[in-house]
Amino acid sequence: MFLRVRVSLMESAVNAIERAAARSRPERARHLETGQLGERAAFFWLMRRGYVVVARGWRSARAPGDLDLIAWSPGSQGNTLCFIEVKTRTTRDVAAAQMAVDSRKRRVLRRLARHYIRQLPPGGVTTRFDILSIYFERDRPADFEHFPDAFGWVEAER
Repeated sequence: MFLRVRVSLMESAVNAIERAAARSRPERARHLETGQLGERAAFFWLMRRGYVVVARGWRSARAPGDLDLIAWSPGSQGNTLCFIEVKTRTTRDVAAAQMAVDSRKRRVLRRLARHYIRQLPPGGVTTRFDILSIYFERDRPADFEHFPDAFGWVEAER
């Protein structure tokens, strides 16, 4: 209970700071704003579920792209490092958000994850790739769909 209250207070404070900062910066494309809002919501959604988020928007100097969220999973899986791709949509009319993580995107995420793992101390670490789809539909509360272990280190043969 205390964790949820603390996370909710932190989320309120971060959202207020973001709103204040947005007034002083140039306007961005709507899809970029939606994506940033989704990543922030995903961060707090995961924290409420006991994940320990260790990086947001992680980038490598050696490879293009970014890892949206990197977190240790909670509970009995606490030794699993999760690379979480966040996909945010304002409607379900076109296609499911997670469908945007195609083979090219999975290849980029794997490459970045390898770069991240090389920075860790030696020793094996269990990893997985998750997708978190978020829908911000008008007049509805945000809907989160989590796909743990959505894909692996090797692309499946067809």
